[in-house]
Amino acid sequence: MLLRVSEAPAEAGPRPASDPDAGPAAPRTLDAFLHAIAARAFRFAELGLQHREDALDAVQDAMLRMLRYADRPAAEWTPLFWSVLRRRMVDVQRRRLLRLGWLRGDAREDGSVIDWTPDPQADPAHRHDDREAYARLAAALRALPRRQREAFTLRVLEELDVAATAQAMGCSEGAVKTHLFRAREALQRQLEDFR
Repeated sequence: MLLRVSEAPAEAGPRPASDPDAGPAAPRTLDAFLHAIAARAFRFAELGLQHREDALDAVQDAMLRMLRYADRPAAEWTPLFWSVLRRRMVDVQRRRLLRLGWLRGDAREDGSVIDWTPDPQADPAHRHDDREAYARLAAALRALPRRQREAFTLRVLEELDVAATAQAMGCSEGAVKTHLFRAREALQRQLEDFR
């Protein structure tokens, strides 16, 4: 399953923990796994890279690299995919620094809004509130340091356990807990006025 630059992932927003569809049986094929994770991976990459085309490229490249691991047990695909995607995002960020120069910073940040399609059944006021809440959360996540953003996204939004998150991030379980604690504190401070 490959993303084309002109495609926008169709899934809307993070997967809520109370969603009855959030816990279906694990996909049996790598293609089904990649199809199921595509939209969430795109949001993760777009939050981290803050550039739509770079995010699409990073997700597509991570999916291509996952083809090497098709013979691995399906239980290993999730942490492995997030680890591959995370490394690909770091590569993109490093390339940006070389291309744009160390002193200029990331001049490609265009402040584009994440594509997020609200529930079409909701009334317009509710859809507006949902879009505004998601935009604030996305902005708050972007403001976090990279490792805190990764820990929060993988543990809270993707619901990976500590061990899988540590494997995906390439750090210890203690470091994951520390990054997550700091991310939660920062997000609570940033979003306090929005409650």
